Amino acid sequence: MAVDEGVAPATRSGDDGTVHRLKPNAVGLLGVVFMAVATAAPITAMTGNVPFMVSSGNGVGAPASYLVAMVVLAIFSVGFTSMAKHITSTGAFYGFISYGLGRTVGLASGLLATFAYVVFEPALIGIFSTFATTTLNDQTGLDVPWWAFALLMLAVNATGTWFGVSVAEKLLVVLLATEVTVLAAMAVSVAFHGGGPHGFTFAPVNPVNAFKGTSAGLGLFFAFWSWVGFESTAMYGEESRDPKKIIPKATMISVLGVGVFYVLVSWMAITGNGEAEAVRAASSANPLAMFFDPTERYVGHWAVDVMQWLMITGSLACGMAFHNCAARYLYALGREGVLPSLRNTIGRTHARHGSPHIAGLVQTVVSAVLIGAFWAAGKDPYTGTYVLLAILGTMAILVVQAVCSFAVLVYFRSHHPESRHWFRTFTAPLVGGIAMLAVVVLLVSNMSVAAGPESGSLVLRATPWLVALVAGTGIGCAQYLKRRSPERYALLGRTVLEETKER
Repeated sequence: MAVDEGVAPATRSGDDGTVHRLKPNAVGLLGVVFMAVATAAPITAMTGNVPFMVSSGNGVGAPASYLVAMVVLAIFSVGFTSMAKHITSTGAFYGFISYGLGRTVGLASGLLATFAYVVFEPALIGIFSTFATTTLNDQTGLDVPWWAFALLMLAVNATGTWFGVSVAEKLLVVLLATEVTVLAAMAVSVAFHGGGPHGFTFAPVNPVNAFKGTSAGLGLFFAFWSWVGFESTAMYGEESRDPKKIIPKATMISVLGVGVFYVLVSWMAITGNGEAEAVRAASSANPLAMFFDPTERYVGHWAVDVMQWLMITGSLACGMAFHNCAARYLYALGREGVLPSLRNTIGRTHARHGSPHIAGLVQTVVSAVLIGAFWAAGKDPYTGTYVLLAILGTMAILVVQAVCSFAVLVYFRSHHPESRHWFRTFTAPLVGGIAMLAVVVLLVSNMSVAAGPESGSLVLRATPWLVALVAGTGIGCAQYLKRRSPERYALLGRTVLEETKER
């Protein structure tokens, strides 16, 4: 199909006009995998989450939490990828849920997913700025205000989205390769030395220990939190080569590959310290010592210095990936004309790069406003901005994941009898949906502990209500369109282009 300046004919779904489309065939299997893994930010998930899980969650059973989470998310992904083989939609959850549970639930879920990715970027800007300020001061003595790094990250993210997914992919390949390498070097070195001071310990990977400790629920929640964004594979379908094959493969590779890596690295970090020593390090004034100490002991001090810099680049990669996700969700909603004015604004693509450039700029402005608001309120970029916005976004996206599982279940009951399967299209989405709801309960019951010093924050208390408000807005908007503009209602979540249409 010919593409003229980023514009392609729309599928017939109640609209005889045209829609702007993203650049086709811009990214392959590895590119989609890298984009998805970047949202998980392995080095941030490990150094940021594992010490807290060990000190306040399930103790040395933290690696087992990752094992449990990997199994649950793999089951969820079975149903998710079954849907991806039939529907290619830049809106991902928005499109899947619209086809499965109807346009009203689809729009509510689409707004929730968009909301989640919109707040994830400023959250990552907060932790990036903290890592950058601390590392630069520790290693060079320079004292640079955190907001300077926030502005830098906003500019880098906006530029990457403007020039298209292939540019972002190249940047992320470099950033991810380096952070994965230094974590792997620590893990492999510990293994080659026969374990830590007490040899190998297998208690950390015993699944039973995932449900023990000070707060097993908190530990399990942080394990699931570490994967947020893996489902973003589906939103690159329109830009990928042969999406019906690439997206399912990329999703499972992301879930299982990241899972194995998380289990191995967290296990070796605990083993490299020794069980009791790991708990003490995680509970100390410098919890990063849990990773820094075995890295220095088994790899060298230079690796600790490198790890500090890679914590900066890792959070940058994660924020860039979330910026791309938010831009594509905004674009997906815009090109369908949920509001007529959006089609020629955030629903447009760049004439040369085929990128959602206007949606990307809007996302940059929103992130800048949120960062500015938290700065004006005197919030710390890590304990305030990062933690509060990450919890808010995580609650929203977990709700959408649960709804998506049930959408898969319903979709295959009435469509594609040739693809129905007792496990892939029934058992897996049913179990996955119930498990995702359980994770939402874990989050709600552990929110105040996860927020730490911000446990009394107004933002934290308002989090469930904000999520409900966004969902309610989507339901209300869909019902309004259904009554007042049926032709626009008919398009909700249904824009799939000719060569990627539902099969």
